[in-house]
Amino acid sequence: MEVAARERPGKPGVAPTLDQMDAVTIVDGHLIWQTRPDPEPAADELLVAVRSAGINGADLLQRRGFYPAPAGAPADIPGLEFAGEVVGTGSSVQRFQVGDRVMAVVAGGAQAELVAVPEQTVLPVPDTIGWEEAGGFAEVYSTAYDALFTQADLTAGERVLISGAAGGVGTAGVQIAHAAGAFVVASVRNADMHDSVRALGADEVIEPGEVANCGPYDVSLELVGAPGLTVALDALATGGRIVVIGIGGGANVELNLLAVMNKRARIGGSTLRSRPVGEKAEVARAVEAHVLPLLASGQIRVPVAATFPMEDATAGYERFSAGAKLGKVVLVNR
Repeated sequence: MEVAARERPGKPGVAPTLDQMDAVTIVDGHLIWQTRPDPEPAADELLVAVRSAGINGADLLQRRGFYPAPAGAPADIPGLEFAGEVVGTGSSVQRFQVGDRVMAVVAGGAQAELVAVPEQTVLPVPDTIGWEEAGGFAEVYSTAYDALFTQADLTAGERVLISGAAGGVGTAGVQIAHAAGAFVVASVRNADMHDSVRALGADEVIEPGEVANCGPYDVSLELVGAPGLTVALDALATGGRIVVIGIGGGANVELNLLAVMNKRARIGGSTLRSRPVGEKAEVARAVEAHVLPLLASGQIRVPVAATFPMEDATAGYERFSAGAKLGKVVLVNR
């Protein structure tokens, strides 16, 4: 493996050891910044010095013991997305090289100084994008694109409902649906954020209680869970599609199957974390082709609500949990 000489992010001027890093580590439900062995990249993997890593709802669940990492991912280092610089390459790596700026979705381990990631799942970071924004891009935009376009087949001119539209996936969904020519109805509980979500491209911004009266919807991107699904189904157009990607409001629902039949509705769900590498690579290539040019040109962006030093991850998680935020909370290595 080719390995570059490197200084640890956050430790300028300190000579690095090549076998140890610091990482956010879950210990009895607490987040501890502690020394861990460097990840060992496989032949088809990159070793990346992490500059930033977004916080996602899955990280909070993992901290509480409700969402264990899949096999092959670090069991106690959270983090599903990152951006950073390549510092090492496996023997079969072909596209990227040491020094390249990259970002990706991973199954875990992103909230650390180093992460190993399969090359085929990696995205280049556009030169126009800073580390904070890049660190909050990969998971939310990949999730939103896959749900809206691959799973729900959203097309120009269709009416799409996006619940929880002020969060990370919500703001991503609003922007890419708008860019694709859909009519975007965004459900946002906090009225103080309505104007900000409208500025991202939402044609209508409503409160959750207004969802039933603003249909019919061709597509519903459900980020809240059970309560939102039942309301969206009632307001769904004939042939409409619902994709569930969040269950913070509840996972169990009593479903009117007659309504599903009469509307010829499709109800599905989507996650990225546990998918095989090949499927994640397919998502990455679709995002690179259809979403990354919009990011590079400034047509879409990653709203960053707050940043925290990675060693102060506890404060970052608390800010994420507090809600009332537009977009992402990002941890940074300085």
